[in-house]
Amino acid sequence: MQYRVAFGKNDEAVDGADDAALVVTIAAADAGLVPAVAFMQGKLKNTGPTGLLLQVLRDGSAAAAISRLASRP
Repeated sequence: MQYRVAFGKNDEAVDGADDAALVVTIAAADAGLVPAVAFMQGKLKNTGPTGLLLQVLRDGSAAAAISRLASRP
């Protein structure tokens, strides 16, 4: 599992392994949205198995990771 919050071109906060089965990407401007809503609106992107994405959206781990990455100093 890898999470990426994009602040601008070539400026991302990343958490997780480079060879992760699932990579979740969202723009910093959209990081305040509920991740499930952002996914449905097409603002949260993923590569990898959708079933795993739905699991992390449901259990809240995606929201916690995105929030932590988006609040970088």
